[in-house]
Amino acid sequence: MVKSMNGKRVRMVLVVLLLVAAGVIVFYPRTGNVIIIRTTGATFPQYQMQTWISEYQKTHPGVKIEYNGGGSGYGQETFLEGLTDIGRTDPPVKKSTWDAFLKTGDKPLQFPEIVGAVVVSYNLPGIKTLNLSRDALAGIFMGTVAYWDNKAIQSTNPGVSLPHKKIVVIHRSDASGTTDIFTTYLSIINATWAEKVGAGKTVSWPVDSMGRGIGAKGNPGVVAALQQTEYSICYTELSFAMEENLTVVALENRDGRYVLPSTASIKAAVSAVAANIPQPGEGYKENLTQLLDGKGNTTYPIVAFTHILIWENINDRHYTAEDARAIKAFLKWVLTDGQKDNNLAPGYVGLPESVAKIGLSAVDSIHS
Repeated sequence: MVKSMNGKRVRMVLVVLLLVAAGVIVFYPRTGNVIIIRTTGATFPQYQMQTWISEYQKTHPGVKIEYNGGGSGYGQETFLEGLTDIGRTDPPVKKSTWDAFLKTGDKPLQFPEIVGAVVVSYNLPGIKTLNLSRDALAGIFMGTVAYWDNKAIQSTNPGVSLPHKKIVVIHRSDASGTTDIFTTYLSIINATWAEKVGAGKTVSWPVDSMGRGIGAKGNPGVVAALQQTEYSICYTELSFAMEENLTVVALENRDGRYVLPSTASIKAAVSAVAANIPQPGEGYKENLTQLLDGKGNTTYPIVAFTHILIWENINDRHYTAEDARAIKAFLKWVLTDGQKDNNLAPGYVGLPESVAKIGLSAVDSIHS
């Protein structure tokens, strides 16, 4: 996808070579008449992306779509450096990063692509159901609830024989949108967490200093660590829990009900709010908290959008007109046919129509 080798392109190539040498990322050149679309970033939508790619390429054999995960932070970085065609990030980009995008001389666009949920999974031999109150959840990840038979856990699980074993907390080690969503939720429900730890793509986990924390890269790494560690707990994306048949926690929601994550409970969270999505050219203004801790008896409390990043003037990114048309066509499919139930991976919910229209308007504004 190269028209010329100006200074900016030379810098980009050097960065690619360094990343390849480090074993971080591998891009393949176009072969024959096949158009390659590269998308990089959040692992939150990984299984959804795999489904979309499989379905889209069935009817578009002249297009090859490559998806490289690495986390939301990685997606934002590669988007800024021009190393990906479509960036992916779970939390909306912060203004400081948005300003860095603008300094490239191009205009970034950000809009939601799908709805998913963050779940809490655990590895407790013989225990298939578990309720956690808001205080117990925050206490576990803060480290103040240290044993599985702590009264904060036992009180909401009458009749369950919880072991007197230390809780091992598994968390993301990379810059993660899933972490940002989860820690933002903890900050909403627990003032101590908000004051002492806070929210972000990375945080200082109190359990690490206590010797009971394990960091792992990406949602796949977190899931693998959980499966290998008895008496552990983690947060991950619902689709990963479903794919790996993990046991998940029923979390106390805002109305005091214990709710498991499901298509129905995610839809309840989406319908409980009027999604307030800014114009794609001002994506940094979106509020991550809008789908978190929603009202309603059946509402699952940790629900969020995951987002697409794309440049408005994609011809300025050294694409051919054919490349630009292919990118726009794929994004339009994602926001229309891709939102239909038969094209959704387990654990995801399609966008409200009003939100999908915002993305479609953004795609229409892309220069090709």
